[in-house]
Amino acid sequence: MKILQILESPLPITSPGANAMVDFAGLTTTAVAVVSDQMREGKPLVGFGFGSIGRWAVGGILRDRMIPRLVAADPADLRDDCGLVDPFRCWDVAMRNEKPGGHGDRASAMGALDMALWDLRSKAEELPLYRLLANRFRSGVADADVAVYAAGGYYVPGKGVEALVDELKGYLDLGYRETKIKIGAASLAEDLARIEAAVATMGGGDRVAVDANGRFDIQTALTYAKALEPFKLRWFEEAGDPLDFRLQAVLAEHYDGPLATGENLFSSQDARNLLRYGGMRADRDILQFDCGLAYGLPDYLRTLDIMHSHGWSPRSVHPHGGHQMSLHLAAGLGLGGNESYPGVFQPLGGFADNSEIKDGRVTLPDVPGVGLELKGDLWNWLNDTFDA
Repeated sequence: MKILQILESPLPITSPGANAMVDFAGLTTTAVAVVSDQMREGKPLVGFGFGSIGRWAVGGILRDRMIPRLVAADPADLRDDCGLVDPFRCWDVAMRNEKPGGHGDRASAMGALDMALWDLRSKAEELPLYRLLANRFRSGVADADVAVYAAGGYYVPGKGVEALVDELKGYLDLGYRETKIKIGAASLAEDLARIEAAVATMGGGDRVAVDANGRFDIQTALTYAKALEPFKLRWFEEAGDPLDFRLQAVLAEHYDGPLATGENLFSSQDARNLLRYGGMRADRDILQFDCGLAYGLPDYLRTLDIMHSHGWSPRSVHPHGGHQMSLHLAAGLGLGGNESYPGVFQPLGGFADNSEIKDGRVTLPDVPGVGLELKGDLWNWLNDTFDA
């Protein structure tokens, strides 16, 4: 098996609204297509990937560094003993001469490329990715379904509490039982009114998480924590800057409820520092590392090993991103659940078009690869852009 061509393109993401730090007008990510010499039904076998959701396109890093390294490599150096393209060997080649540290856009570029390579590999083995992962890393045991929560509650001009309640009722109608809403862009009083409405609509604080997207300084984080405590929420997410481990540790000393963070940590090294210095509690807190933003699966597996060495279960991980790659990791590696974007960040948000949420859980389609072809709008864009 040989890679013939690697293509990349910015992929526009439609998503109205804002969180406490940014709005999403004009947001893009990077899509990747890895074209192989293998044929299926008269067409080359192609792996597709993208750099998750919430960060901008990073095509320059791929075009200038990572793709040329793979294209210039001896094809034998990219294959394993089965003769198939090996994502681990490709990762090593793509990351050659990359200096340690600086885990920013480079991590997303590698994440997009790595997703496409795993899509290609699982298609070559004619397995859904989650089953391939379970076979390799979990003695063949895959979860039959995955717990998912609906991420929404974004700030939109003119959107009040009544509109938020209507949004959450829509998630309940779709089969979700837990949700997450944004805080931090309004006053504390306004946010508390939104939270009260969300708790009443969803049927309890344990079904509602809140996310400040890194907005607060330590005093504001503690003020919110005191106000949130009576709600007994599912979790309080990313109160302060994701690299302010001292803030996270102090918050954990003052807030008994579950805390969540990690979506904006892009390497196993940063994950290790969070567990060392961030005061995170393995008995209740949630980690949200996103494979697509954090160098892809090889480094994600290192993160899971680090978690294990610090006494954490993989069930504490609920990946950020609301996309199919994270869902495959959750089912194949035994993670605790997965985010879902049923109404935003299209065409990437949510899962396959035919996926059905039942009582807050979803199954994965039994098709080879990641299954991006099963999202109609996304597949039309991939087909038009890469002539797939």
